[in-house]
Order: sequence, then structure tokens, then C-alpha cells
Amino acid sequence: MPSNSLGDRFSITSFGESHGKCIGTIVNGCPAGLQLDEFDIQQLLELRRPGQSVLTTQRKEKDEVNILSGVYNGYTTGAPICLIIWNKDADSRSYDAIKTTPRPGHSDYPAYLKYGGFADYRGGGRFSGRLTATIVMGGAIALKILSNYLNIEVSSYIKSIGDITCNTDNLSFNDIKQKRYSNDVRCPDQDAAIKMSEAIMAARKAGDSLGGVIECKTSEIPAGLGEPIFESIESELSKGLFSIPAVKGVEFGSGFRGSNMKGSENNDIFYIEKSSGRILTHTNNAGGILGGITIGMPLSCKIAFKPAASISMTQKTIDIEKKIETDLNVKGRHDPCVVPRAPPVVDSIVGIVLLDHCLKCNLIPTVLGKTNNI
Repeated sequence: MPSNSLGDRFSITSFGESHGKCIGTIVNGCPAGLQLDEFDIQQLLELRRPGQSVLTTQRKEKDEVNILSGVYNGYTTGAPICLIIWNKDADSRSYDAIKTTPRPGHSDYPAYLKYGGFADYRGGGRFSGRLTATIVMGGAIALKILSNYLNIEVSSYIKSIGDITCNTDNLSFNDIKQKRYSNDVRCPDQDAAIKMSEAIMAARKAGDSLGGVIECKTSEIPAGLGEPIFESIESELSKGLFSIPAVKGVEFGSGFRGSNMKGSENNDIFYIEKSSGRILTHTNNAGGILGGITIGMPLSCKIAFKPAASISMTQKTIDIEKKIETDLNVKGRHDPCVVPRAPPVVDSIVGIVLLDHCLKCNLIPTVLGKTNNI
């Protein structure tokens, strides 16, 4: 599988650069017969789009998606779907200064080494967070199929920003899903959201940045998804989630907290639900996964994002060509915290991986809906 692709039976291939002419996605393996138009994809892109609030970068991109192939008369044909967004507000002037002076915390230095100085460094080029839009384009399709045909819903929200953590103990999955976009921080706890917003603005005023944690939950998903041992559902999800720029940690269920618990505390006890006869667990410390395979419980994971690397403070760096140390002032339009724009990206990665494995288990047909007999 090429490094710019994710998935097997259902896959996306990302292309483009932050300040290039366009960015886009090729979707392979989408079943035929799915009713699809630009609006289905645009809705999710709007939640990731820059310039929507003072908490994010002020780059003004409408991120208008165009479907170039794979859809005819409003339905997917089974052919590859090509999706494209034209870059219209790229300002590359401030990046000439960092061509040979890599920004701390960015991919500039390893990209320079790996590609011999030929990598497009404008806006981070291929390594930019802007490329997450290509993930969301494919994810919107995956999430629509999962919702329409298996009633699987995915909901990511801000769990913490800096040292401020929201409380969702008394919120149901539906409560979280409905409330997470009720504020610019994308946090279902309104009191915590206000504090998070204030912290982000304070960091921006100081020329600094903040990181945070996103929690992703799903409705109940089918048991048996995952292909041990190197294509376990945790392995596949982690691979996808770590492809999001700024992600530095992924944990499932009780995660690192579980390492401080006893087995008697961390084990999820099975029981049979009387009304349906389903086998479930009283707790979900496993995050819905055992042995790399889903058990029929909701999936639960947390994703840690480092602070945004582009800050306006003067920092020390080196000049690669002159072989000297120098000062660096990063110019341009940057997020003081990337986390509020990331929930739709996390949703998309989880949706793509889950749909891929649902297709592997033949839970979704390759042709959806009704067709005329020929």
C-alpha cells in the first residue's frame, strides 16, 4: 500500500500540497449505488475549515469540494471517486525566510534531508495540517455508508485543552453528539469550553500555543472487526490517527490509566442483555476491543495533540546551508491550537478504518440500493 493511502477494501489516496494549486483524494472501493453529491462531503468539511473563529488560523479557504469522477446521476458507480479542492488563499511570501532555517517543532528539517531540499516547504507543503481536508473528503463518504447501512455513528469531541478537562460523566453518546459543536472549541461541556477558549486566546496573545486531547466514541459496532495480528483494529486505527499532523499519542479504553489498575478492576465482565440476548460488558475499559478484534461494544479512544508548532515568539534554530545557529521569527497565519478543528478529522479516520473492515467481513454489499434488472 503506497504511503499516501489508507485502507484496503475501502481506501483513500491523498494528494496535493498546502500552497500548491489544489489538494484532493482518490477514493477506491466505495460500493456502487450510494446516493452522493458535494453537499454530503461539504457538511463535514465545513467543520474543519479554517478561518471560522478567532481560535483558529485566519487563512480564508472555502474548501469547496468538487467531485470529478465516480458519481453519475447522483449515485456512486463503483469507479474511483476523485475529489478536489482548489487552494485560493495561499500566501507563500513569509515562507521564503524559512527555506534553510527549519522551524522548531515542524517537519522542515527531516523533509529537507529526506528530499534533498526539493520538498515544497510553503505552508509545510505535504506535511501541512491542511492535508487533513483530504482525509475528511474520504471520511465523509465512509461515515455516510456506516450510518445509513449499519447504524454506526462516530462522535469525536475535545476532552481537554492544556490543563483544562471537560466532564462528560453524565452525558450520553447522543448528548455528546448533539452538543459537541455548540461552541467554537467543540466541547460538549459548556463551562469547560469557556475556560478552554480563554486559555487559547491567552496563549495567542502571548505568542504561544496549546495542545489537547480529543476523545472519540462510537455507537455499538459489530463484533469481529479486525485482522490479527498486524491488522488488528487497534493497529489500523492507530496508523490512521498517527497520520494526523500534531498527533503524539493514542490510547484505547482505560489506556495508560489501566496500567495503574488491578486486573480485577480493569477486566470488563460479560453479561447477557435480557431484552436482546446480546453479549455485552458492564464496563468498557477495553475500549470495545479485545485481542485486536471488536467485541460489539462502543469503540472508545483518546488522541493527544501536541501544541501547535508555529508560534510568534523568537526561537533559536540553525541555518542548514551556512551551518550556523540563528534566530527565527515565524510569520504567517497559524492556529494557536489545532485541536478544535480536528474532531471531523478523527471521525473521518475512524470511519474509513471501520468501513474498510466492515467490507472485509462482508457486512456491507458492493452494490447498495436497488438496481434495474437487465
